[in-house]
Amino acid sequence: MMNPELVLHGRVIKAGTAEGTALVSPAPISFLGGVDPDSGTIIEPGHPLEGMCVAGRILVFPTGKGSTVGSYTIYRMAKNGTAPAGIICAQSETIVAVGAIIAGIPMVDLIPIEQIATGDWVRIEDDTVYVRKSSEGPGKG
Repeated sequence: MMNPELVLHGRVIKAGTAEGTALVSPAPISFLGGVDPDSGTIIEPGHPLEGMCVAGRILVFPTGKGSTVGSYTIYRMAKNGTAPAGIICAQSETIVAVGAIIAGIPMVDLIPIEQIATGDWVRIEDDTVYVRKSSEGPGKG
């Protein structure tokens, strides 16, 4: 195991295991129009993560927003290899939940996301999130 500094428990949305570097957003994410499914880059103008790539990361954000077509966008990203490795939300909603389920992306919610920073190494195992804090400090990585 990765010697976690923090262990958080939440609710399983899509069971599974995923690990990687966290990319944390303080703002909700819309996958339809907010994320380019061909590159995995957040393209929503003015979004705190605008220009950042979610591909292969553990994407951490409060909740989803936008059109139900966002579920299919997440699925398309998985098929393109541009999807996040895992998703952690403070509060899931149906768009992101359905997207994670059909795309096979491990997802958990009801997690205190303010305890995770961009650059932390995160592992999702069903309803448990293990966090190893980045030595570079918050916002790095």
